[in-house]
Amino acid sequence: MGQQLRWVTAVMAGGLVLAGTVRLQAQGQPSQLPSETITAIRLNAGQSVTPYFEGWIKNPDGTFDMVFGYFNRNYVQEFSIPAGPDNKIEPGSAAQGQPTYFLPRRQRYVYRVRVPADFGKKEVVWTITANGRTEKGYGMLMPPQEITERVVMTNGNFDPGDGNPNKPPSIAIAPLGTVSVGTPVTLTASVVDDGLPKPRPVAPRPPPTTTGGFGAQVNSSGGGAPRGITVNWLQYSGPAKVTFGHTGSLPVANGEAVTTASFAAPGTYKLIASASDPGRLSTKAEIIVTVQGRSTGQP
Repeated sequence: MGQQLRWVTAVMAGGLVLAGTVRLQAQGQPSQLPSETITAIRLNAGQSVTPYFEGWIKNPDGTFDMVFGYFNRNYVQEFSIPAGPDNKIEPGSAAQGQPTYFLPRRQRYVYRVRVPADFGKKEVVWTITANGRTEKGYGMLMPPQEITERVVMTNGNFDPGDGNPNKPPSIAIAPLGTVSVGTPVTLTASVVDDGLPKPRPVAPRPPPTTTGGFGAQVNSSGGGAPRGITVNWLQYSGPAKVTFGHTGSLPVANGEAVTTASFAAPGTYKLIASASDPGRLSTKAEIIVTVQGRSTGQP
């Protein structure tokens, strides 16, 4: 029997991580694999950024919002890509308010393009070039891709919430004074919520149990739901990285969530704060920050 080639692509479920393309040769031929096992490669840098079309929303005036997110395939590398040839929206001008700073991994429902009521079968195309690789996201008004504001507020929960009295929290960001490179500024988000659903009480953690020779094991199932209102910060645009004083979800205390931000270069930045309640309903607010060069006397 002649030599046969088969190509196998291993894909990790949920992570969309390309593990590698493996060449298998006919029996009796030497293996081309560098090792005997196929493992997923976690890449910190060097990969592309893929725009994702999340769906479309019909507005009361008959227009439509085309909703996009993105997937930065790198685990560490971040990008500042100004609107232009490497970060453009079509049709129309290249700059249409899209993100210009790209954080690692999947960022969902971050950007909208409004199109007219007669948009029909045309498409919105978002093109991003990073690390020399160009990726495109295509948005069309296909019926299966219609979503609602609630889907966006819950970051992808398609439960319509019929009969659910819970409303998303409201959020406001305090204005900032003069901001300089390298000097942390205080970010204060004021949050108001209806108190629904009630936060789950913190249950005492059960003591570890030892089974056979496998060591201690703690059952942590059922304790992952958020407790109380939280705020998350996201850098949407800017010429350089913004370092926040708190990463992840920031608890709201006495109606406020307070953290700091430090800016690595002068320029204009857009930051987004998202307030979420225990029912995972969220509301976003944004702030534009103009950063000056280092003030006199700064190192």
